[in-house]
Amino acid sequence: MGKTIVICGHGPGISDAVARKFGKEGFSVALVARSVDKLDSALKVLSAAGVRAAAFTTDLGDPVAVKAMIGKVRESLGPITVIHYNAYAGGAGDLTTSDAAELRTSFDVSVTGLVSAVQSSLSDLVAEKGAVLVTGGGFAFYDSKIDAMATQWNAMGLAVAKAAQHKTVGLLSAKLSPQGVYVGEVVVLGAVKGTAFDSGHANLDANDIATKFWDLFVARKELSAQIG
Repeated sequence: MGKTIVICGHGPGISDAVARKFGKEGFSVALVARSVDKLDSALKVLSAAGVRAAAFTTDLGDPVAVKAMIGKVRESLGPITVIHYNAYAGGAGDLTTSDAAELRTSFDVSVTGLVSAVQSSLSDLVAEKGAVLVTGGGFAFYDSKIDAMATQWNAMGLAVAKAAQHKTVGLLSAKLSPQGVYVGEVVVLGAVKGTAFDSGHANLDANDIATKFWDLFVARKELSAQIG
């Protein structure tokens, strides 16, 4: 049976480019997001390109829903070889005024969902000598200038969630690498063209980032790569 990649948090930028790149390399592709219409549109493009693909509407901040989704992917497309985790939530922009529930949501989408996806697919990942590939962000880094930028952009909750996710990537790598599972991230330091973050001055191409993810997957050595 062929290889399958689960794209958690599919959208028009990085994750779509990763789906097309891995599909071109012979992977079956599971697209996961909350928007049925957007998933259906992306599914048609992949299918037209000859990629075996299926769509799964899921709230990635709900670990029970994530576990159920992984089971459906396995039934539909076979054993899971790669988890690409690209989901994020942008709530709790101002930590001094935002509802604490917004921060919890942001954390759950970035971290709890990732952990649930890995746990639910772990037997496959180990058997397949697979990989967990995570889209990271520069807001995760401990730097006064970055903290000031996240505050100015009203993205404090996202910064907290990405920092926790960055640590999670390292911990998962330490735990899973002895079992033959590669874990790595691409930290995106800039805006990606054609996404919600593109105000007309985006400097990054999603296809370049997808190629970087593929290179990490093939080499299986580097824990954290930066682009931008």
